[in-house]
Amino acid sequence: MIPDITTKHGPGASPGWRLSPYRAPREYYPTPPEATRAFLAAEHFDGPIWEPACGQGAIAIECEAAGYDVIATDLADYGYGEAGRDFLKTERPLAKHIVTNPPYGAGLADRFIRQALAMTARTGGKVAMLLNLASLCDPCRHHSYMARPPARIYALDDCVCYPNGDPGLAGPYTRRHRYCWMVWEQTPKVTTTFHWLSTAPYATRGDA
Repeated sequence: MIPDITTKHGPGASPGWRLSPYRAPREYYPTPPEATRAFLAAEHFDGPIWEPACGQGAIAIECEAAGYDVIATDLADYGYGEAGRDFLKTERPLAKHIVTNPPYGAGLADRFIRQALAMTARTGGKVAMLLNLASLCDPCRHHSYMARPPARIYALDDCVCYPNGDPGLAGPYTRRHRYCWMVWEQTPKVTTTFHWLSTAPYATRGDA
């Protein structure tokens, strides 16, 4: 059972909450732009996108650059999008599709996935989440993946999500993480396909 962390150690707590002293405040690990660009070159959406953990806009900006209408929200105020919106307590979808890099610790990512699937069940849209590749091989998630498998998994060859976007704050464990995009559609039972994406062709000098 996933613990309830919406009071002391998660959304709804103080603005600088941490799941542990070793995690970034508010679980803020922004997505490198090339990781989103590579994904959007492979996966397409037929309507507006909601980014519910937008931070400073890392994913939302790339989605807009790709031509999508984007609604960006976040619980915290990073100076981008609508601040103060708790995705896990939002009762109605704000766009057809949901694309985000969710907070990971203490089951938050699992709760984001469940909430996103519930929201898109009402819109007919897709859910795309940037997740730790290791989460695919977890006995606590086996049943969930078997019951509602993603339609597609895109493994990224080079992607590091730094704490607060600062490489200087990343330890060896963070640098060893490997990431993938998982995409769920509205067909509950699918045969998941696995794809490889290289981020280097989508990086620019200004991103370094």
